[in-house]
Order: sequence, then structure tokens, then C-alpha cells
Amino acid sequence: MNEPLTEVEEQRLRERFQSVSFARLLKLELVELRRGTCILNINAREELSQLQGFTHGGALATLADTAAAFAVQTLLKPEERTVTVDLTIHFLRPLVEGRATARARVLRAGKRLLTVSVEICDPSSALISIVTTTYTKLM
Repeated sequence: MNEPLTEVEEQRLRERFQSVSFARLLKLELVELRRGTCILNINAREELSQLQGFTHGGALATLADTAAAFAVQTLLKPEERTVTVDLTIHFLRPLVEGRATARARVLRAGKRLLTVSVEICDPSSALISIVTTTYTKLM
């Protein structure tokens, strides 16, 4: 995995990303797509803050889930669909300011289940969250 996508594949997935309303609401940025991987960014801002002023964990979980979903999409046929089965996130440190980057990588792609690892880093490249998630193909 991690080979480049064809131009047609990348364009299709970028268009699909633009159609995800919740990703637009959070202003997620699609940085890179490669076979089995996806990189997304989110900027810390007041409307995504929790009580103490840090970026809300739900926003970071959504960043991870979306990055993982698009890493999975790079391995599927256009007509195949998936949904998240589970998602475990470990928050290691808060995102105080700046941009968080999520790097998703498909660890295993089975006939039905796909397991993905996501690392989220802050602007200094410090690891702020580790995520493991599983998707199932809808038949």
C-alpha cells in the first residue's frame, strides 16, 4: 500500500470528500490521498473548543474517523460502501492552538473488515492522539 492513486481515483475521492457535510462544518482539510492512507488537517479555533479552551475531543475523533474512512475508500471500488464498527481513541495531550494533522493508514483489509490506525499530531509534530478503528463493508 501507499502507492499513488490514479488521477481519476483521486479526483473521485476529493469530490466525495467535498460532499461530506460534517467535514465541511468542521472545516477539515484533505491534504493527501494514497493507496491505503489519508492525511487530513483541522485548525484549532474557538468554536471547536471545550470548557478549558482546548480543541474538543469530539472534533479530534471526527478528524480521525474521517481520515480513516478515506484511507479505506482508497482501497474500495467506487460502488462499495463502509461504516465504522468501532473507534478507540487515546488522548495523549490537548491541542491548544494551531493545526492538528491526522495520518491514517489501513493496517489490514480483509474481505469484510478493514482495520485502520490514525495518529494525530500538533503543529510541533508532538503526538496528541492515537486511534484504532474498524470498518465493515456493506453488502
